[in-house]
Amino acid sequence: MELMLEDKVAMVTGGSRGIGFHIARDLAAEGCHVIISGRGEKDLKDALDEIGNQKRSSRVASFQGDMTEKGVAGKFIEAAVDFFGGVDILVNNVGGGNPKTLIETTDEDWSQVFEFNIFKAVRTSRLVIPEMKKRGGGSILNVASIYGRESKGAMTYNASKAALIGFTKSLAKEIAKDNIRVNSICPGGILFPGGVWERRIAEAPDNLQGYIDSDFPLGRFGRPEEVSAAATLMVSPRASLVHGACWTVDGCQSRSNI
Repeated sequence: MELMLEDKVAMVTGGSRGIGFHIARDLAAEGCHVIISGRGEKDLKDALDEIGNQKRSSRVASFQGDMTEKGVAGKFIEAAVDFFGGVDILVNNVGGGNPKTLIETTDEDWSQVFEFNIFKAVRTSRLVIPEMKKRGGGSILNVASIYGRESKGAMTYNASKAALIGFTKSLAKEIAKDNIRVNSICPGGILFPGGVWERRIAEAPDNLQGYIDSDFPLGRFGRPEEVSAAATLMVSPRASLVHGACWTVDGCQSRSNI
């Protein structure tokens, strides 16, 4: 299927590794001009080299910065416009959690996780919408989690990812008139080099085999390219009626009926 992404301009936060990297790579392979953000210079360079060396890959660029810091989101968007002349697609991928109990969790801990998982996406979306309007529309995708749809995982992570899903739906209704689609995608446990699950497997006496047996009907963790395949379709014009949606990509790991 031709996804109609040729010469679209895509921004991907946290695009130097993991899910964000694979989304950026797939978008570039479909003919998008892609700019990724990340905090580490080496990771950005390695990602840029791999993304740009694909067959059919269009121009790629990188932006080094911490998206939670004041003013950085605006600079990222300015860089995208400077490089490619505008923005058609935004993927808000940066996220994380803090595995503490309520008693252990400080107000600062709560603020940091919400900044990471929701406020960053709010801020970047608000700033990119005027650029998308100039081009007659666009697509925003927020990377949430199955543990925003149902209760599990770290408390701060669960609450902030639930907020991200709620924000996505509200924004979708608000800017539908501007031909800007807004969706969220909810991965389950995704295993990739340097990721949290790789570390937890190495630390567990049974390599988490008991957890895999009880929670993963397919008998394995997901792969980032399995998430990016769905994400690439979601942001493409082929998914023109997919708006305000929340897609689960987890191999039936979650328990929710919806």
